Amino acid sequence: MFMLLTCKKSDNLIKEPVYIQLNEKSKALLTSSNTFGIDLFRTLISPTKATGENAMISPFSISLALAMTYNGANGDTKTAMENTLGLNNLTVDEININFKQVSDALLHVDNQVEFSIANSIWYRNSFSVFQDFIDVNQDFYSAEVNALNFDNPNSINIINDWVANNTNNKIDKIVDEITPENVMFLINAIYFKGIWKFEFDVTKNITHNFTLFDGSTKQVEMMAQTADLKYLYSDNIQMVELPYGQGNWAMDFVLPSSGKNIDQVINELTNSCWDSWVNYLSDPIKVTVEIPPFKFGYESELNDVLTAMGMGIAFNANTSDFSKINNDYQLYISKVKHKTYVEVNEKGTEAAAVTSVGMETTSAGDERIVVFDKPFLFVIREISTGVILFIGKVENPVR
Repeated sequence: MFMLLTCKKSDNLIKEPVYIQLNEKSKALLTSSNTFGIDLFRTLISPTKATGENAMISPFSISLALAMTYNGANGDTKTAMENTLGLNNLTVDEININFKQVSDALLHVDNQVEFSIANSIWYRNSFSVFQDFIDVNQDFYSAEVNALNFDNPNSINIINDWVANNTNNKIDKIVDEITPENVMFLINAIYFKGIWKFEFDVTKNITHNFTLFDGSTKQVEMMAQTADLKYLYSDNIQMVELPYGQGNWAMDFVLPSSGKNIDQVINELTNSCWDSWVNYLSDPIKVTVEIPPFKFGYESELNDVLTAMGMGIAFNANTSDFSKINNDYQLYISKVKHKTYVEVNEKGTEAAAVTSVGMETTSAGDERIVVFDKPFLFVIREISTGVILFIGKVENPVR
């Protein structure tokens, strides 16, 4: 039986963050997840691909989906996935155990924030899957495992209904078609809803010009407030942290300094750079922020990006090795599909992500004022572990 754990609001509210104690292996795992996620985001959103499009990914969702898949990899394919995901210094058991421990801790860290993680594996009912592969993903990822008749058109609806149910209907579809070659889908779904610790007053909203990526401007609605917030100013960026609930979860807004644009900031972003920004955030000081509310969905296939990052062998029908799933067929990853949704308004943030890995077989101090009036970066993270749940950029805010 699959149980979905969700943290919901309670009358017994804690006012301060609760710190999650991590062992060294968990710290290493989360560093790898963040590093992989930032590198993937930077590669995906490179300046050469700048189109003025809003974009967001969930590094944690992608890491979980690929970790489930990794349990079926062998030989050079396993090594390539380790290198790409930055898991070289961890054993398979350490990866699975610590992903479970971290996920369980995140689910329960703040009862003022709604947060859920769900995993599932769907495979063709005529396709044989090793029980060890099923067991490890059920034990450590609480994966719901289902054998379906992929020849039945309703199978698509069954999988997509699961996605919708586990993202509060913010993402209603991840599978568009099931081909005769498709034998398995491994899916992670994440849902997040946080209320600002310091909510915005809608009556204080203002209208302000927002400069788009091409230099043109448009008028947008801006939320405005003054509160005691953590803040960073450097030569390249300004950064403001807005906490949710009791303060374990926060959303960081990063504004490029004058003379810089968001693609230049992203192109220079690394995990060590991100860590330095977080570490140099000030203690809470009086900050006035003006931020446009926004809402958008984003979708991307990650095959090319993951190939560029070193995982190409996993997508090669001739050389891939997923013999820990089934060793009678030449299995390979046909598609890694990622969809996200985010809405930011006066009350807080609602966000969701779904990652699907499709498998085929060849046969089957002073007051600061920060105005976010041009494209900016945002990150949703848990502060005690540092885990990056979402990272994105807003090029064109639309409510």
